[in-house]
Amino acid sequence: MKKIRVFFACLLCRLSIWVLRRMGRGGTAIPGKIAMKVCPDVLGCLAKDVRCIAVTGTNGKTTSARMIEEAFRLDGRSYFSNRSGANLINGVTSLFIENSTLTGRPKKQFAIVECDEAASKEICRLIDPEVILVTNVFRDQLDRYGEVTHTLENILIGVKNSPRATLCLNADCSLTASIAAQVPNKVVFYGVSTPIYQDPIEEVSDAPHCIKCKHEYEYTYRTFGHLGGFRCPHCGYERPTPQLAVTDILRSDVASTTVRLDYFGTTEEVAINLPGGYNIYNAVGSLAVCEVVGFDRATAKAAIGGFSCAFGRMERFDMGENTARMILVKNPAGCNQVLNYLSGLTEKAVFVCCLNDNSADGKDVSWIWDVNFERLAAMDERIPEIYVSGIRAFDMAVRLKYAGVPEEKLKVFSDYDSLIGAMKTQALPVVIMPTYTAMMDLRAKMSAAFGGKDFWE
Repeated sequence: MKKIRVFFACLLCRLSIWVLRRMGRGGTAIPGKIAMKVCPDVLGCLAKDVRCIAVTGTNGKTTSARMIEEAFRLDGRSYFSNRSGANLINGVTSLFIENSTLTGRPKKQFAIVECDEAASKEICRLIDPEVILVTNVFRDQLDRYGEVTHTLENILIGVKNSPRATLCLNADCSLTASIAAQVPNKVVFYGVSTPIYQDPIEEVSDAPHCIKCKHEYEYTYRTFGHLGGFRCPHCGYERPTPQLAVTDILRSDVASTTVRLDYFGTTEEVAINLPGGYNIYNAVGSLAVCEVVGFDRATAKAAIGGFSCAFGRMERFDMGENTARMILVKNPAGCNQVLNYLSGLTEKAVFVCCLNDNSADGKDVSWIWDVNFERLAAMDERIPEIYVSGIRAFDMAVRLKYAGVPEEKLKVFSDYDSLIGAMKTQALPVVIMPTYTAMMDLRAKMSAAFGGKDFWE
């Protein structure tokens, strides 16, 4: 009976994917939902013969998964991954069905699975991963996740549902690092043992107090947000010593970063094919996963230095006379990192903010008041124009005006077609900072206008 249910679940899912793709839609979530109606535990049935690597955390999941995927590609291993970013259980179910026969036999040996933090507890139970990478825990979509401790609890449940997984944990995140003491799993810590920015954005910490005794942390250094060399002076809880850690930032420009690593006891230089301090963390976490999986270091380093960025994550568009980079944001920490990136540019640029409040973005947009947009106003001549668009464009314009951005520098666009037209006529490079659904809508139009793959590709 179970085999029959699995067969019909796979059949209906595959048919719905085919129909939706012909309609120009992704076909990532709805087909999985249909399959689970037929066979609720179809994901567990399909995953039992697949070796899975799970990637979860607030920021950096998609980019980290893409870096790990590149190592699998270079090594010639048989794998699949949810490149579309469909990281809820419906999307992951669709992914496994696409990569299985109708009878439920896997077509490939490995799966790299990006998991939403809240969904990770159930996804991990069903796929039983061999490795789990936890990137970080930040405040994100308060109407969905609640406080950071609730997000952490969801991830912890997923870890507890994965008894054989080796954990790759960010040592610099006091929330993420606390997982190690609560489970028996083998743990590999990674981190950044030096400040990343010379003149970092001032920002509100999402975890200023000790998760164990509630006293305020002291820091020997900070990288961004609440990440860095934390220590509680009351109970002694402190940043664990990472096995894989950045010890020096050697070079950083608008396209890439080169770092020196303490690489499990040896010193290595690694080039990262993306700029930005947050991508340093993504790269080091991915290298930790590669070490656990068993890749040789030359392959792992080549993957970090040559992978193609995920859609909307530092994605580059050639608009003819100029270029645009699209950097997805979801929360204050991510926004502040984009501002850090802007402040490090040596050339002028046009800045674009696209703010939506759909359910996938989070209905509550009050978080924009916790972003240090005052720093953007201080950039003055380096950012000569700022465009805003999206459902909550006027909320963003008000926030920027209160931050000190002159009104004459602000332009509000009611639709993405006119926004793209204005960006295209610019002589300066453009940096676009959209929330999730704004990114999906704007990216689709930019891909059609300037060339690019569909997001599920």
